[in-house]
Amino acid sequence: MPSSTLEGTTLGKYRIVKALGRGGMAQVYKAYHPQLDRYMAVKILRSDLAEEDDFLARFRHEAHAVSGLRHANIVQVFDFDVQDDLYYMVMELLEGDTLRALLNDYRVHNQRMSLAETIRILTDVLSGLAYAHDEGIIHRDIKPANIMLNKKGQAVLTDFGIAQIIGSTQHTASGALMGTLNYMAPEQGLKNQCDRRSDIYSLGIVLFEMLTGYTPFDADTPLAILMKHLNDPLPLPTEIDPSLPPELEKIVLKALAKDPDDRYQSAEEMAEALQRAAAQLTTGDQPTALPPVKFPQQAVFSGASRRRITDHRFAEADTDAGIKLTGGSPSPDPEPVSPLDGLISSLTATFRKWRIHRISIPSAVFGGLTLFLLANMSIIMFTIFSGRSIMAHAWPVELFLLAGLLALIGWGIEIHWLMIPSGIVFGNALLLAYCSITGRWQDWAFLWVFEVLALWVSIFIPIRIHRIEGIQSVWTRAFGLGFTLVCMLLSSITIYLAFLFA
Repeated sequence: MPSSTLEGTTLGKYRIVKALGRGGMAQVYKAYHPQLDRYMAVKILRSDLAEEDDFLARFRHEAHAVSGLRHANIVQVFDFDVQDDLYYMVMELLEGDTLRALLNDYRVHNQRMSLAETIRILTDVLSGLAYAHDEGIIHRDIKPANIMLNKKGQAVLTDFGIAQIIGSTQHTASGALMGTLNYMAPEQGLKNQCDRRSDIYSLGIVLFEMLTGYTPFDADTPLAILMKHLNDPLPLPTEIDPSLPPELEKIVLKALAKDPDDRYQSAEEMAEALQRAAAQLTTGDQPTALPPVKFPQQAVFSGASRRRITDHRFAEADTDAGIKLTGGSPSPDPEPVSPLDGLISSLTATFRKWRIHRISIPSAVFGGLTLFLLANMSIIMFTIFSGRSIMAHAWPVELFLLAGLLALIGWGIEIHWLMIPSGIVFGNALLLAYCSITGRWQDWAFLWVFEVLALWVSIFIPIRIHRIEGIQSVWTRAFGLGFTLVCMLLSSITIYLAFLFA
């Protein structure tokens, strides 16, 4: 039955009243339920897609996945059925308009959304998104067109048409990319792989558009848009409008990190950051005039030349194609990459492959104190059973454990500067362990040089890491894990050698 003849017909218990709109895979109609005396929205799979197994599986998947969701900021699905080869689902009818229509209306009048309205809408969306993620469902196509604003101004997430259960088999459309490229996360566009952090990225694009009036990446072809998401540095919102609060810009930058590990790891985390930013805003609001678009059109370079990019924090995985800067003079020859920069880049790539997740601060402190307890209990046990004064030689173990505790705390709060005190304490622990175990304290006459070396290395490496934006969190996680393991190993060796020399 052609969709053009559906008005006035009945599907199951629902009488089709009129067409409301068309999406990528379905037509949406307003329908009436006589028994309940209420209007609903009926979403019908496009007839030209109904015979394709992949689309049909995705349509069924949407209905079963979303029908179990019960949240004020997620559209409610009531029913799912098939009649005359028409596959349809029945949803609540939202009286209102989409965020896309609202943003377009602002643009037509050369205006943009206020900060208060932006924060309120994003908070609603994050609330619904957090609930869906907790239920194991990701949206995969967050964009202004899929955010409805009801008559009360409440934001409601709609169209989970390409949602998937996390970890389940993906349903793709004949190998096509699922989602909208202007709002699609890099990993989703490159590998068609996504998780809840991909939804965070898409929502970050929405926030960017609400703040500035523009999406950050646009081009003439889908492939060009995809490559910009993968390679181009993110235009800073404050470069478009310097009056934008830096608190909100920080949220945009973190949500739009190209590496999923560098983004907010949950909708709850992003919502908390948004609330903190809202509390810091002044009573004055942003100007409502739409700023002129002035994105820096820059090519993306690798190595040391990447530092010339306006926002190189999000260009970590870029490659050098020898492209010239567009709209300007030819770029100078790339600066030679120092061996140290090459080593840091190589180690960073390795650390990313390990996918070390952030730990909580209480876990970091508890883990460090647990190591202190286990090491001291081991020393006490060896002392009791051997009758030897092991602590007289093994006391530098406490310094190893302190260095490990600092590394764990740095891992928890993701501040790479804690590598400095941790490295200094560790270097002193090595020297003191040698002197304490061997009793050769006279060797300190030349060992002090190594203490200066440990001090220099402990300060130099974090400073070098700080110069390459966007990798600090990766290094703090790797350093926290690796350094703690090293401290545990050297503590064990120190206790054993102290037992032998006591």
